[in-house]
Amino acid sequence: MNKLSFHSPKAKIMATFFWVLISFCSAALLGGCSEMVLLNPKGPVGETERFVIIVAFILMLIVVIPVIIMAFSFPWKYRASNTTAKYLPKWSYSGRIELVIWLTPAVIVIGLGTLIWNATFELDPYRPLDSDAEPVTIEAISLDWKWLFIYPEQNIAVVNEIVFPTDVPLNFRITSDTVMTSFFIPQLGSQIYAMAGMATKLHLLASEPGVFAGQNQQFSGSGYSYMNFTATATSPEQYEAWLQKIRNSPEALDIAKYEELVEPTPGYPVTYFSSVKANLFEDIMAKYNASGSAKDAIRRKSVSMPVQNVAGLEGE
Repeated sequence: MNKLSFHSPKAKIMATFFWVLISFCSAALLGGCSEMVLLNPKGPVGETERFVIIVAFILMLIVVIPVIIMAFSFPWKYRASNTTAKYLPKWSYSGRIELVIWLTPAVIVIGLGTLIWNATFELDPYRPLDSDAEPVTIEAISLDWKWLFIYPEQNIAVVNEIVFPTDVPLNFRITSDTVMTSFFIPQLGSQIYAMAGMATKLHLLASEPGVFAGQNQQFSGSGYSYMNFTATATSPEQYEAWLQKIRNSPEALDIAKYEELVEPTPGYPVTYFSSVKANLFEDIMAKYNASGSAKDAIRRKSVSMPVQNVAGLEGE
């Protein structure tokens, strides 16, 4: 009798072939991932997103794993040389099979939908995080091919670097003075788009010290791969020391310096500015919110025009 059991040589060969195939596919698909940062979060937003990813992955495996097993076991069991398998040429219906193939996906969709519904509201990037600490506001501006970060409360600015204290909420205001890009610090949480003429918001928090990678998550041109920055969570004392270092910088971010920054420059170095032109973030957005000839005129004059003058031109 040619009967297949889990301990038979043929079953062992099938199991070995199955795991070799899975290993080969995993190596091919994940070979470029040097570090799975999304599964190693360092803040509450990232931890919630990791939970959603893992639960969704497990729920989908409830369907994927049986399908893979059946894809190998059915051809093996019902091969022409296996005379012990039942031959049912007139079979057409099974209530138990219908129940499984409809009930299982329905339960998965309901469970997954409920999870995503709740997580969508909980992870709303515009919702401030609960904390007793005073938040740090950072204005992030996307340029070609660099990030400019302004700390309006400290009146300083930095290119391609941010530093902040651990366990303190970060209130990001994000815009672009170029094409649409995407602001993302994977180990802290949600990504959000940066668009010219619009200000998006994002609230994050680092629950432990460390240096995290930040990037432009969206392909936005030939130099977009240079749009990387470091996000460092540190102690309050080290944060104050970093602020003092920037305040001692000889560079000031005035209009002339900003016009240099907006020029497409791949690989721009980390640069500190000890002072910043007032309302620079609003001026940048205003360039794209004027209309008609006024809009063109304002663009030519760059950010030197105050916001109130832009508003006046809109009514002309």
